[in-house]
Amino acid sequence: MNILIADDHAIVRRGLIELLREEFLNAAITEAGSSYEVLEKVKGKVWDIIVLDISMPGRNGVEVLKQLRIDGIKAPVLMLSVHPEEQYAIRVLKAGASGFLNKDSATEELIAAVRRLLSGKKYITESLAEKLASSSFENSEKPLHEILSDREMQVFQLIASGCSVSEIADKIFLSVNTISTYRSRVLEKLGLSNNVEITRYAIEKGLI
Repeated sequence: MNILIADDHAIVRRGLIELLREEFLNAAITEAGSSYEVLEKVKGKVWDIIVLDISMPGRNGVEVLKQLRIDGIKAPVLMLSVHPEEQYAIRVLKAGASGFLNKDSATEELIAAVRRLLSGKKYITESLAEKLASSSFENSEKPLHEILSDREMQVFQLIASGCSVSEIADKIFLSVNTISTYRSRVLEKLGLSNNVEITRYAIEKGLI
């Protein structure tokens, strides 16, 4: 069994590897610390599962996921995030992920998610399943933040967390001008005026 663990924090990768090795004794586990490494290491090898963090420098996990599918990589992908599932779960499932799990989840839930993906099924939490079921019958308009692109959502989240434009540019390896453009789009789409309102919106919607 081949498992790829992708996270830009070495300590997190080590923890995930140890947990999975306890459960899957014969697994060959490879690690990647950046989006570039992920896209390089998937080439020419069959993977049984890919565990992919959403927040990575450069191309974020959602963009990497989409590229994997474009490149024909069919391995099930379990997306991990420190952010609430309301912010990303539906987005990543639509992008081709097989499951989503918050990093605060219990160890048992991680193992259960991996086992479910290995069996060819998708994994979502009970709370998300309830949200999806209820939303199927709701006629109300979608929240405004759902119209943000993946990159706009990433910039939105970082601004809401208190990062400046220059700090965001450093984190995701884009120019300050480009980040400013994304910020302007976020403000326009959400009908907001400044960073304080972005943070308030994120808190009210439970996005941070």
